[in-house]
Amino acid sequence: MMKTKILAMIPARIGSQRLKKKNLALVNKKPLIEYVIQSAKKSNIFDQIYINSDSQVFKKIALKNKVNFYLRGKKFGSTNTKSDDVVYDFLKNNKCDIVVWVNPIAPLQEPIEIKRVVNFFMKKKLNSLITTNKLKNHAIYKNKPLNYKINERFKKTQNLEPIELMVYSVMMWRSNTFIKSYEKNKKAILHGKVGYYPVSKFSGIIVKDKIDLEIVSTILKVLKKKNIIKYFK
Repeated sequence: MMKTKILAMIPARIGSQRLKKKNLALVNKKPLIEYVIQSAKKSNIFDQIYINSDSQVFKKIALKNKVNFYLRGKKFGSTNTKSDDVVYDFLKNNKCDIVVWVNPIAPLQEPIEIKRVVNFFMKKKLNSLITTNKLKNHAIYKNKPLNYKINERFKKTQNLEPIELMVYSVMMWRSNTFIKSYEKNKKAILHGKVGYYPVSKFSGIIVKDKIDLEIVSTILKVLKKKNIIKYFK
């Protein structure tokens, strides 16, 4: 039986809008993207790891971290480009059985968690998967309650049914079914047998703007000190 070939693809578009060049932003003297590269390497689940970018500047980071670099065409770097297009382009040029999108703007992911998500995908024989955060909050959509009733006593949060939000720290697909779905429907992010995997709150922190970057930077500084919670006596 042939071994399943699993590639990690770390997408890094140079032209982000809300926070310019966010993947290159220095967090504790290290580019944001490097945190995810190192976690992907330490997970020991991937046959190869690629930075997938429309800019050669990320090739330097790839070489420094001893991972592969894939230069996508400029048309796959615009704000109008869909994730489906980026993954399809990568798969047509890099053969594998499973491709795993490891999000560089989710720098707090732990290697063991990445490995667990991939193993879950394979065990459940899924075609596509997206990570989530489960939250026990009173949730509202379009001014209507989702997991509580207005005419009932107000529930404690621990007694609520959790809502599940996609956080996209990791997404993955079975390559052959992704290609088939894309070529037939021009979409494939959610196709076939879809799965969701709840990850830690840390993994769910996605850097989209300056405030997010400051939050992540602060957390990493605290984690580096390995602070232990102390209580008033």
